[in-house]
Amino acid sequence: MSFFKAFDRSASTGGRNSGSGAVRSCDAARRLALLDDFEQAGLGWIWATDGDGQLIYITENAAAALDSEAEAMLGRPLNELFEADRDNPAARSDRPLKFILAAHTRITDMVVRVATADASGERRTWWMISGHPQTDAAGNFLGYRGSAKDVTVEYERTLVDSRLAEFDSLTGLANRHRMERRLDAMLGAFKEAKRSVALMMIDLDRFKQVNDTMGHLAGDTLLKQVGERLARVVGPIGEIGRLGGDEFQIIFPDIDDRGKLGDVAEKIVQLLSQPFPIGEKVAIIGASVGVAIAPYDGVEREELTRNADLALYAAKNGGRGQYRFYTDDLKDEATERQNLVDALREALARDELQLHYQPVVRTSDNMVVGCEALMRWDHPERGAISPATFIPIAEEFNLIGALGEWALHRACADAKSWPGNLRVAVNVSAVQFSNADFLETVAAVLHQSGLPPERLELELTETVFLNDTEATEQLLDEIKKLGVRLALDDFGTGFSSLSYLRSAPFDKIKVDRSFVSSCTLNDKNSLKIIAAIIGLADALGMETTVEGVEAFDQLDLVCAKGARYVQGWLYAKAMPCAELVEKLQSGEYSIEPNGPDRYRPGRRSVYRRIGVVHEDHRYEAILRDLSVTGAGIEGLLGVPVGEQMVIDLGKGQLVVGTVTRSEGSTIGVEFETRLISDGSGGLCTRYRVSPYALAAAGMPLNALKGNGYTQMLTGTGAPSKPMFMEVSATVARAA
Repeated sequence: MSFFKAFDRSASTGGRNSGSGAVRSCDAARRLALLDDFEQAGLGWIWATDGDGQLIYITENAAAALDSEAEAMLGRPLNELFEADRDNPAARSDRPLKFILAAHTRITDMVVRVATADASGERRTWWMISGHPQTDAAGNFLGYRGSAKDVTVEYERTLVDSRLAEFDSLTGLANRHRMERRLDAMLGAFKEAKRSVALMMIDLDRFKQVNDTMGHLAGDTLLKQVGERLARVVGPIGEIGRLGGDEFQIIFPDIDDRGKLGDVAEKIVQLLSQPFPIGEKVAIIGASVGVAIAPYDGVEREELTRNADLALYAAKNGGRGQYRFYTDDLKDEATERQNLVDALREALARDELQLHYQPVVRTSDNMVVGCEALMRWDHPERGAISPATFIPIAEEFNLIGALGEWALHRACADAKSWPGNLRVAVNVSAVQFSNADFLETVAAVLHQSGLPPERLELELTETVFLNDTEATEQLLDEIKKLGVRLALDDFGTGFSSLSYLRSAPFDKIKVDRSFVSSCTLNDKNSLKIIAAIIGLADALGMETTVEGVEAFDQLDLVCAKGARYVQGWLYAKAMPCAELVEKLQSGEYSIEPNGPDRYRPGRRSVYRRIGVVHEDHRYEAILRDLSVTGAGIEGLLGVPVGEQMVIDLGKGQLVVGTVTRSEGSTIGVEFETRLISDGSGGLCTRYRVSPYALAAAGMPLNALKGNGYTQMLTGTGAPSKPMFMEVSATVARAA
């Protein structure tokens, strides 16, 4: 049955005027021939449905192209034959075919995937269809009359071009263009619904070194593995993209839980620090992560991206291998880094750097057996600058050689003045260790200082094995021939391979302080790791020093596991050489431990202004100290124990607390919800609260006017009489 015979009414009914009927019959025959020629030529196909959407006609050639017969396809709903294409997200229509058919609207050049019976999925066919709804004189819907043609070849080419435009050809992840488009779309849609979007920026540490030493092919292989590891961590909760080079980005829709985001960031840092197999070699890199969250840190893509970048730079400047959340007080890190580089060059030239020494104590008799040299930089304007900040910058800007050589000279010269045979331990950067003249530098320093080689101990981290393990082991052997001792620092925190312990000539393994800080906090695995490292060192004939012992409960636990040497504040903090020499010359070779019975993590002095909200009043106060469970606050008189209040830590960080101690103008507050790590040694709330949520909950927004909620304060009533007296408290006096 032809299309014309099925649907041309004039042909079936005939006309009252025989002349006009003959003309219509002639026209109908001509149209029939044209339609048959059109179908037979394969230029396109014809299809039609009835008023219920069921197929009542389809060109036989079209059915044959699908390995079917026209008769077998008739009676099927049209939307079962065609399905929207899901292979190309950019091609998805806002109005799917099923909706269009139900609405009886016109179909114009819609590309659809044909639902074939091939279960293997290897065969894919796309048609471009058009259709016009038909109605009778009364307006009743009669069905569709439409056309179709096979566009598989052209459309697959479009898919390839679209994928090249949207996805990274190396890793298969979304590229910069797609990530920008996706973020714009999410922010635009979520802004109206008051929903959040988190943006995570990731930069690989030491990737350039892998590229330079192992080649670009190895670098490409590593980037592919990075993409795979990120996918394992993130799963379905985020969309991952590679922006180019060693930069990656992840979008997390509907997530503003900084606890959850911090966990993901920490897992990323840990997973990317594990070794990457590249052929027969191994590459070791790391990662730094910055996080910004809309709407708190920006509502437009450019602003949110810039703030995530600032958080990333802060993580890198903080020592790498870290994550940071964006805060408003982050400066332009590029300018800050350059200023720090210039200041470091001046400090080296002016001899402004210092070495302080922390004793290493034998647990059996509390005797000092040596000291670790720790670099200190007290900038005349900036104050104390952490080595975790300036050492990575020295490595990046090729200052580490001069800095490391200065430290070696100063440490050996200072140790020469110490009484007895006390050893001095000097940290050596992996970049410094890889310098071609490092061996000659060590030999020259020993010769110039006159320090016996066995009194010098070089502390190396596992990153020295990053590249050529054979060359590294050869250099270690040459250093041992000088008589110098070797210690493996931060063991257990990175690529802790037993293979190089078997071959490398280390005299000592140092247990990282991270295991010690958690061994008393119901973390049984940390204590097991400490015991395992001590047992391993004993089996290999090496010494073990446990770092970071700050309380007696930690000392008791590590000694019970066999620790013979410890280092930490329980015995002594690092001190200038003159102070150390004075103690040693007075006969203080023995140091009695002195410190708290129990280790209390997380409590730190902060001394900054905060707000305290009680009922509809906001009081200004000073935060004296802060921990995950509570805070000490100064500036309020007459606050009874048991009173509840809201502590405003700024930037939407509100935490409910109960007063547990009240002495004069100082109160102690216990938090209802624990704080979490901000990734840089600080603490923050898990969630931030938007002014919209506060208003919906009935919070008096006039009490929060110092927190950026001024725009929400229309129509607020007059506050009631304050219950407490606010007294003057300044940060300066607290310091």
